[in-house]
Amino acid sequence: MEKFAKPGEFCPNEGCPDYRKLQNGQKQNLEKFGKTRTGVQRFRCQTCGRTFTETTGTIFFRKRTPEHEILETLALLAEGSRISSLSRAKGFKEDTILAWLRQASQHAEALDEALMKDFKIKRGQLDALWAYVHNKGKKKATQKRK
Repeated sequence: MEKFAKPGEFCPNEGCPDYRKLQNGQKQNLEKFGKTRTGVQRFRCQTCGRTFTETTGTIFFRKRTPEHEILETLALLAEGSRISSLSRAKGFKEDTILAWLRQASQHAEALDEALMKDFKIKRGQLDALWAYVHNKGKKKATQKRK
């Protein structure tokens, strides 16, 4: 069964001979290479020498705002909160929240594309999957209130 790779399991440098090649037991070309000032894990590819962080390629890359704050804001947007309301309540600029939303949208579209292309999932199946995930979250939230 195929799975999505995690940061630190492949080199994201397009110029590297090991670009997007997953690590396996025999060949380990990536090594942990310390952490950033904010505590994000850094990796170094032994093949090309490039360093990258575990947030490379995510919506959290080069963000100063903690991940949980970004996720909470995006979740509130998904629940129907207005950007202007969130801006006042959470203290972020409207442009910042809008940029997060645009980036999350791009990542969601890329995920849909990957699921349809690489995993050969049809659009109808994908819609059903997202509906299931959405309903699952509602059920958990309802159960917690009891």
